[in-house]
Amino acid sequence: MVGAKLRAPKRLALVLLAALTVGGPVAAADRPTPSGLPVPRWVTLKFDKVNARKGPGDDHRLLWVYRARGLPVQVVAETAEWRRVCDPDGGLAWVHKRTTDGRRALMNVKPQPVALRRKPKPTSRVSAYLNSRALAALVRCDKGWCRVRADGASGWAPEGELWGAASRPQCR
Repeated sequence: MVGAKLRAPKRLALVLLAALTVGGPVAAADRPTPSGLPVPRWVTLKFDKVNARKGPGDDHRLLWVYRARGLPVQVVAETAEWRRVCDPDGGLAWVHKRTTDGRRALMNVKPQPVALRRKPKPTSRVSAYLNSRALAALVRCDKGWCRVRADGASGWAPEGELWGAASRPQCR
């Protein structure tokens, strides 16, 4: 009888721990963000110069300055006024929300050009190439392929070939 009384609190603690573990991530995902938009999500930088800071505020240390208007970045956290973004080089920094734009863009981060095809098939004819570090506007993605437009050319590229298409978080 004494052993059963000692096991009951342990069993209750395990049940509570399991309930918290199962409910924890779901509850966090259901919490609304300050913007009401999902995190992670993709945005672009709105200006030619965007300050990247260590924390969410002008009083935090300046880490670097982005100098690429239209650069796709992934929002991985946010406050009411600031967005923590992951960039194509794996950098994490805070930028002010006014410096981001909801338009989607993609970037070829590979050293070689990516073929843009006429149809979303690997055997389709190549219509253009997206050079290394080049930006392209995202038209849409469907079944692992993304339709992009850059400098008057357009075509389809495999989703995994371009930075800015994946739905999973890109930086940790």
